[in-house]
Amino acid sequence: MKLSRKEISAFLKEWNLAWANHDLDKVMTFSHDDVFFENWTGAYIKGTSALRNAWEPWFNNHGDFRFLDEETFIDETLQKVLYRWVLEWPSLEPGFEDRLEIRRGVDVIHLKDGKILNKLTYTKTSIEIDSQRLSLHL
Repeated sequence: MKLSRKEISAFLKEWNLAWANHDLDKVMTFSHDDVFFENWTGAYIKGTSALRNAWEPWFNNHGDFRFLDEETFIDETLQKVLYRWVLEWPSLEPGFEDRLEIRRGVDVIHLKDGKILNKLTYTKTSIEIDSQRLSLHL
C-alpha cells in the first residue's frame, strides 16, 4: 500500500500531534511492525516492542518536550520523508538543568504499507540554552 503525497502529509500531521500530546500509544500506531530506528548516537532498535521499551522512559522522564516542524520534503514515489525539526525541552545539561534547551535535527523516514519502516535521526552537535550555543555532551 503506497500513500499519496496528501496522505503522507496528513500522516505526518497526525504523527506530530501524537508527539505533541506525549501519547506514546498513539505514536506507536504509526510504526511498522518491522520498524528500524537509529537515534542520533548511532544506537539502533528493531521492532515495535523494542522501540516502545526504548521510548517509554523518554516519554515518562523528559518533561514537557515538543518538536517543531521546520521543513518537510516528501517523495511520494519512493515513500520517503526528510523531516527537519527543532526539539524544545527542559535541559539535562550540567549547570543548565530544567532551562529551555533547543536542539535541531533531521529524520529520514521510509514508509512501507502506510507506516514508518525506517526512522534515521541526525542532530547537530550543538544545542542552544539561554541564547548560548553549547557543545552537546556525547
